[in-house]
Amino acid sequence: MHDKEIMSTIRLALSEKIGQQRFDLWFGRTTRLELNTQALTVLAADRFSLDWVRNHFRSDLEAVLTDIHQQQRLPCLPYVEFRVDQALRRLPTQPQSPLARPDSRSRSNSAQLSQQRKFSRLDRFVVGPSSRIAYSSCLTTAESPGSVSPLFLFGPHGVGKTHLLEGLWSSLRRTGQMKRLVYLSAEQFTGYFLEALHGSGLPNFRRKYRDADLLILDDVQFFSGKKATLIELLHTMDAVLRAGRQLVLAADRAPNDLLSLGSDIVGRMSGGLVCRIDLPDHASRREIARQMAADCKCNLSGSVLEHLAANFSGDARQIRGAINRLQASSQALGKEISLAFAKQCLEDVLRTTHRIVKMEEIEKTVCDVFGLEPRTLRSQRKSKSVSHPRMLAMWLARKYTRAALSEIGYYFGGRSHSTVVSAQKRVDTWITKGKPIELLDHCWTMEDALSKIENRLRTG
Repeated sequence: MHDKEIMSTIRLALSEKIGQQRFDLWFGRTTRLELNTQALTVLAADRFSLDWVRNHFRSDLEAVLTDIHQQQRLPCLPYVEFRVDQALRRLPTQPQSPLARPDSRSRSNSAQLSQQRKFSRLDRFVVGPSSRIAYSSCLTTAESPGSVSPLFLFGPHGVGKTHLLEGLWSSLRRTGQMKRLVYLSAEQFTGYFLEALHGSGLPNFRRKYRDADLLILDDVQFFSGKKATLIELLHTMDAVLRAGRQLVLAADRAPNDLLSLGSDIVGRMSGGLVCRIDLPDHASRREIARQMAADCKCNLSGSVLEHLAANFSGDARQIRGAINRLQASSQALGKEISLAFAKQCLEDVLRTTHRIVKMEEIEKTVCDVFGLEPRTLRSQRKSKSVSHPRMLAMWLARKYTRAALSEIGYYFGGRSHSTVVSAQKRVDTWITKGKPIELLDHCWTMEDALSKIENRLRTG
């Protein structure tokens, strides 16, 4: 292959591996890649940027080179080296993405920026029982920004958090109520802050984010362990909240599970409106599949939509991937997408997307959620604080594993199969009647307990 084609292949593969936003942030401005027969050289403008790229992306670069070499596109496998090139400091700065432009003061400029990325809309969000409160809160915020701040959304990947954030940003931009709207990920905030700290200047950075009328930060769990960034984040949140402006945050877990961010930040996150979003139910998944199919002009029958909803119970991205697979296969083979065709086409996909849950995972997850010591569920203790979580673990084992009743009983302390049957009936009754699980220092509703445990089991 020609050198330029090889470099283009490397850059494309790297962007797909780490995500386009991360690639643009760390490889699209003051970092350059050079390839010769022996090495791929990463050139950065300063030592700090070089160390960051080396520490966070070396393994990704090596994996990309290995894949391309195995495809016989490289005569030999080059190693990765890193060097500082101060000449890169003098290169003109590339324009920032719309996610990082908080001060788009003119409507025409704002419209131009928004065309660079198609944001989701609130009216396109599929509302289900697990997302109704979060959706309603975003509508309220769009109608009356600043009335509840901060708004904090949390839930596992693929439940629609980013869709709601984008929809809120889009709604407020269209109404023109605000001039300075900022939407960016926690990783982008960290990158721009460190860049300002080591070169471009903090005053301009702080004006952009602390003076924003709307500040949306996604994936805030990424801030964990970044002490300098956390201090800056705390002051940024305080500035936005003191001015009565709108702050919106999203994470993959609740504020109380983000203690590594520090009590000050957790306290501020919890001080507004906290909304949980769980994985969509069957009806919601079917509507998501119908909407996605319509968006990509893929004609799917009701039986195929039902098949997708029944078999892809994880995040919505799995459904989109399945639809893309069906559409591509249909076009390549010249066949209509019937139910039989869909089952055959998605058979291997379903094998890889369905996680196999082991009883060890169930035991560990239940103990973690309820704050129990490992192996407690296998003990002979009969107090409610142990027996109730044990019965719930048996119920989950019946749901998520193919183990026989006798296997489940034996695993949880050598109990009989009739004990497992009794536990299953008890838990079914708790769910039907909404009976809480009472522990020594906490009382859990069945809805909260099952939601937290099953989300962890699904995501691993």
